[in-house]
Formats: sequence, structure tokens, C-alpha cells
Amino acid sequence: MSEAQTDFTACEALVRERQRDRWLASLFAPADVRAHILALYALDAEAARVPEIVSQPTLGEIRLQWWSETLEGERRAEGLSHPIAAAVLDTLARFHLPASALVALIEARRFDLYADPMPSLNDLEGYCGETCSTLFRLASFVSAGGEDPGGSEAAGHAGVAWGLTEIMRALPLHARRSQCYVPRDVLARHGAVVEAVAAGVSSPALLQALGELRAHARRHLAAAQARLGDVAPPARVAFLPLSLVEPRLARMERAGWEPFAPAADLPQWRQQFILWRAARRL
Repeated sequence: MSEAQTDFTACEALVRERQRDRWLASLFAPADVRAHILALYALDAEAARVPEIVSQPTLGEIRLQWWSETLEGERRAEGLSHPIAAAVLDTLARFHLPASALVALIEARRFDLYADPMPSLNDLEGYCGETCSTLFRLASFVSAGGEDPGGSEAAGHAGVAWGLTEIMRALPLHARRSQCYVPRDVLARHGAVVEAVAAGVSSPALLQALGELRAHARRHLAAAQARLGDVAPPARVAFLPLSLVEPRLARMERAGWEPFAPAADLPQWRQQFILWRAARRL
């Protein structure tokens, strides 16, 4: 196995472990682009796990800064010796992708290092846009062979729908870190408080606030689906993960759902079936 193949194998292993849903979706992408889509996902997985592997925010800032400088070319030589970074740099060059988009993703991930509450729904949408919409957009470029496939609005809405859903699924993890990603303004509208959410305490007010977030996620999901026709057919495979959003939102609406209970995702067989059915419609 060549060194480049080893780099992309490392990316796939990381995504399969940390973002299995995205890995499952990538299996429907053509073989010649799949590894490069996984490289993009691996970068996000690497950035997202920084808070778990550092003992203090300052150390996390140093790690994220290394990624920013590597993507911008300042530490290219170092990056080429790191399997995930090497695969991402290869993908950026091969498909003429803007490194600035991934730098913005890294910068947005700095928020994860701290216990500051998410101020507003607008701020949360911006966070989802930088982290999730970026991946939909860049993965669609890769799927189109580096050409602009259109669908920037579809990617924008898709990322917010995906991101809001993932924020709600991650409530137990965030509570363990004393973090609150549910926006302060949304909580206030329903009489819920940031401190209780960060402490992992549920309440009827919080459930109402999460209901508002689910409605918001569905509006973005509908808008993304309405604009998928703007995306060049070869690039639509990049939007397959979006098919998991509605089933996950519906799961949260089941009687007895507890937002801070250990997250129980859709069974893998069901995820595979949903993705397969969505892939047939591309």
C-alpha cells in the first residue's frame, strides 16, 4: 500500500469510528471520489474531538491553530507527515477546493473548547453553516470532479438542518462538558435557563425549546430538499446524509424521549436502508 493510500485509509478508519453515518453515506459515492469525501469528513472529526483529548482550552487552541496554519500552507511540510492532513491537502489540490472554507470550519470549532452558551439561534445557524454546510458544499464539489455543481443554497440549508439535529442528539455529551448549544434566546422564549441545560437537567420548558429547534430544522430540511434540483446530478450523492435528518427528528418526538439520556441512534440496518432508498432517487 502506498503512503497516499495509507493516509486515506486512516481517514476512512477515523470517520467509520467517529461519524459512522457519514461513512455509510460515503459508500454510495463513486470509488474515485469516495476517499476524498472521507478526507473532508475526517478533518471535521479530527477537529470535533479536540475538546475530548485536551486538558484545557489553551491546548485545544494550539491544536486548532496548527490545523489552520497547515491548511493555509504555513506548515505544509509538517502536514504532509500527518495522515489526515496529508489526505486533506491532496484533496484540496486535486479538486481545486478553497482552503479558506476549511479554515473557517476549524475557526468555528474553537467554540467547542469553552463553556460559553450559544447566544442566539442566528449564532447557532452560523456555527452550523461553517461546520456542516461547508462539508455538504465541498463534498459536492468533489463529487462533481472539482467543478462547481451549483446548489450553494441547498448546501446552506442542508448544513443547518443536519447541524441542529446533531446538536440535539449531542445534548448528553455537551452536558458532560457543562456546555449549552441550545440558543439562549430560544430557551428564554420557553422559560428555560442555560444553567439547567448545561447541568443536564431536563424540564417541560426545555422540551418546548427543543420542539422549536426541531421545527426550525425541518424548515431548513424542506428548503434544502426543494433546492436539490439545482445540484448537478453527479454531486447529489454528497447530500445523502440529509436523508437521516427526518427519521432522527421523529425519534426525538416519541413519547418518553429524554434529551439527556444516552443517545440511542437509529439502528445501523435502518440507516443503511434509508440511505439506500435515498440513493436510488438521485
